[in-house]
Amino acid sequence: MGTVSAESDESLWAAARRGDGEAFGVVFDRHRARVLRHALRLVDRPEDAEDVVAVAFLESWRNRGRVRFVDASIAPWLLATATNAARNLRRSSRRHRALLDRLPPPAPARDHAEDLVDREATAALRALSLDDQRVIVLCVVEGLGVAEAAAVLGIAPGTVKSRLSRAKARLRGGVARSIGWNPVEGSE
Repeated sequence: MGTVSAESDESLWAAARRGDGEAFGVVFDRHRARVLRHALRLVDRPEDAEDVVAVAFLESWRNRGRVRFVDASIAPWLLATATNAARNLRRSSRRHRALLDRLPPPAPARDHAEDLVDREATAALRALSLDDQRVIVLCVVEGLGVAEAAAVLGIAPGTVKSRLSRAKARLRGGVARSIGWNPVEGSE
């Protein structure tokens, strides 16, 4: 491998075209940093520079039969390709921004979470007995199943089910009272 890295880009490229992936890797390793520095000067966002580098090397492979060398180096071709890729990226971004600017702004949507502030729910939860709080937290907040909650609490699954049902009703009533809501009997 030591002799391969001393070869010119042109000879490495010829080997890569014959299927030598290692030769392409040497060309990539040799020029990636330079192409990246060049791309960073051309793009608006630094994260786009890596895309430009990738496009430059992809295009070099895609057009491997038409790549031009200057003094047996592929660098000028890669830099020109990176310049074109960066220009295309900027143009595409500009078109995208223009399209978004032409779209009407979204209608303001009401946030239903504002209807019930967490403090009322928290206050209603704290007003429950410790047993009811544990069941609500395990089954509703943490999402445990009845059997899992029963194992954690050391009680029968049937007990968890009945406590959960009663605790939900008490919690619902506590929240309703704290916000001044009077639900009709039997409705959810």
